[in-house]
Amino acid sequence: MFRGRDIVSIKEITPKEMDKIFEVAEEMIPIAQSAERSSLLQGYVLANLFFEPSTRTRLSFESAMSKLGGHVIGFANPSATSLAKGETLADTIRMVDEYSDVIVIRHPYEGSARLAADFAKHPVINAGDGAGQHPTQTLLDLFTVKREFGHIKDLNVGLIGDLKYGRTVHSLTYVLSNLGANLYLISPSLLRMPKHIIRELKTKPLETEKIENVLPELDVLYVTRIQKERFPDPNEYRKVAGIYRITPKLLENAKRHAIVMHPLPRVDEISPEVDATPHARYFLQAFYGVPVRMALLALVLGVI
Repeated sequence: MFRGRDIVSIKEITPKEMDKIFEVAEEMIPIAQSAERSSLLQGYVLANLFFEPSTRTRLSFESAMSKLGGHVIGFANPSATSLAKGETLADTIRMVDEYSDVIVIRHPYEGSARLAADFAKHPVINAGDGAGQHPTQTLLDLFTVKREFGHIKDLNVGLIGDLKYGRTVHSLTYVLSNLGANLYLISPSLLRMPKHIIRELKTKPLETEKIENVLPELDVLYVTRIQKERFPDPNEYRKVAGIYRITPKLLENAKRHAIVMHPLPRVDEISPEVDATPHARYFLQAFYGVPVRMALLALVLGVI
């Protein structure tokens, strides 16, 4: 099902295949928590190629590989590699492919992961390509929701913040719609979800600029950072910076069981005081990145 496969787009993974990933991820949780030990990927090498800054994605892939007994090579600063000398991405991928068994790549340009997959013999996993896709983030987000509620169908999910440039919500919106969730898209007009993504959805989402209009209906509030680095015009960024802030006071109007998620890093869109409320799930969500990525690595390498 997964052996040798590239994981470039969430659209290429069926609901049945997602269930398989989540089944394996569930089994990986004790290993991720160091309650159990594993040598499942002993002798295998992961190449982590990060052309953009990352904390959670890069370190969780390294943790996932290490906890399964494998090894990690790669870089988090492309200026210290031959790319700084003018080497093409294609040649970098060909070279790294000879040193490793699986490649994880994050790159600022949309389509870069697909290009890498075209040139590599071994599996390539997309860890984010510009404003395009971030399939492993989507998988760990779905895993978080399923562990909380047991299902996704008919849940009311609100996505708030940068819906224009946020690759995380682009992938997540598509899958949530396919799995039967009711979507609420909350953003300023400058940062609305792109129309081409909305056209792909199975059901029409409710779009609004005011979180107060929909918060009492939500089971999940998925908060995103307004991403300064994605804006082509700094003036456009200044118009929307800090427009939303989730606070305990605001959450008094939320359902008792509602959860707040965030792909992190956060800046000021979630008050630190929310961390202590029963709604906060973003740090647990970040932890789930380890077992989900452990499952993916084991599956594409064919050891499960």
